[in-house]
Parts: sequence; structure tokens; C-alpha cells
Amino acid sequence: MAKKIESLQDIKAATTSTEATEAKVVRKANKDKFGRSYATGKRKDAVARVWVKPGKGNITINDKSIDQYFARPVLKMIINQPFEITNRMNEFDVVCTVKGGGLSGQAGAIKHGIAKALNEYEPELRTVLKQAGFLTRDARVVERKKYGKAKARRSYQFSKR
Repeated sequence: MAKKIESLQDIKAATTSTEATEAKVVRKANKDKFGRSYATGKRKDAVARVWVKPGKGNITINDKSIDQYFARPVLKMIINQPFEITNRMNEFDVVCTVKGGGLSGQAGAIKHGIAKALNEYEPELRTVLKQAGFLTRDARVVERKKYGKAKARRSYQFSKR
């Protein structure tokens, strides 16, 4: 039978009971038969399918190395951020395929996919990745063009005559 709550002290006692605080969820690693973890990352119009497995730190994007696919060092830095924040540099090989969007959006999608795949491989890393904001999809996308407008918000020049 439920206990009657008559005052604020009863509510506080009910919320701080040991039963409520011991409900810790233990997550299990999710790996396939080859020892890989898979995740999908998205950013703008880009979608990246990412597989992470233990290795020497090789990153392959659309059958090319990271140096061939991304020439700008900033994009390489973006992709390596999940490894840096979790202290897992050069411990995992990454194989990914990415479609859509431009290079910046693709780099963001790969970063999101790597973070989610690391979370699947080692669930203990979730708090670090979550606090850094890597598990959250960046929902900002290009605004659509409206009818009667030159672009999404830009109007045509006003003509008095």
C-alpha cells in the first residue's frame, strides 16, 4: 500500500529514498561479429555511416584516407575531437561512408557518427561525450526559399514606378 504524503518533508523523504537513487542503468557494449560498432552521424544535409573497431588510428572515408579526402586541417581536427576528449587517440580504426552536403557538413556528420559509435563500443564514455555535446545532432539546416522572395528571406527590390 502507498504511503500517504502529508507535508513537504514526506515528499523530500520519498524522493531521496535509497530505492530511487540505486536505479543506475548499466549499458552493454554493442559490437558485431567482427568487433565493430556502427553509428549514423548527421549534420546539415550530410549523412555519415561510421564503423569503429580497435586499431592503429587509421581513418578511411569513402575508400580514401583522411588526408586525401579532407585537405583542410580544421576538418581533420573536427573529426578527431571525439578521440581527443576521450583520450583514445590512435586506438581505433574508423571506416565511414558519407553522402550529401559539403565538406564542412560531412566533417560534422563524421564527428557525430564517431562519437555515437564510441558510445556504442564503450558505454562508459557516454558522460564525457555527452558533456562535450558530441552525441547531440546539430539541428541547424539551411532555411528553405519562400515564394515571392528572392531567397529565404531576401525580398526583391521595391520599385515605386
